Amino acid sequence: MSQIAPHRTLDVRQQLSESEQTKLWVLLDELTDPEIPVVTLREMGILRALRRGADGRVEVVITPTYSGCPAMEQIHDDIAAALAREGVAARVVTQLAPAWTTDWMTAEAREKLRAYGIAPPHSAAAAALAAEGQSVVRFASNMRAGRAGGASAGGGFGTEPPVACPQCGSTKTTETSHFGSTACKALYRCLDCMEPFDHFKRI
Repeated sequence: MSQIAPHRTLDVRQQLSESEQTKLWVLLDELTDPEIPVVTLREMGILRALRRGADGRVEVVITPTYSGCPAMEQIHDDIAAALAREGVAARVVTQLAPAWTTDWMTAEAREKLRAYGIAPPHSAAAAALAAEGQSVVRFASNMRAGRAGGASAGGGFGTEPPVACPQCGSTKTTETSHFGSTACKALYRCLDCMEPFDHFKRI
């Protein structure tokens, strides 16, 4: 079961009942990411909330992982079709703010990505720090320096931890292209087992 909790910022009058939410989440938890079919939309943090619109229809709130993500239309259609099969009068609402972040991925999603051969993004401490009233400032990594140096361990200015190979676990890896099979991934190569792999970039 995913650990992602829906947003609690909605007016009470717009909330679905507990039983309605449970039934719909069970239904929606079966939907997987079209580009990475081993993880569900909820585990990816794309499914954000369920609520009732002013006209009484159920609204499913989704947030795209990237602006212009080509999978969003398919995700929209998959959700609408799943709800229609159950006779649920609903619509899908795309919400851009707050912007999606890889911190919304669950631990289950990260492990599934690794088992699928995709190095998951590093977890940021942003959530923990935010809870303490602090914030995180991120600096762009020095990609040119990282490439020149080869291995990603300690690459750039040391602002990013090394990317571990999902095949053998080695951190002696190097980025061969900042864009992998999709824009949200970078292409890496392991310098120990020599296998290429995708790395889901952290945002």
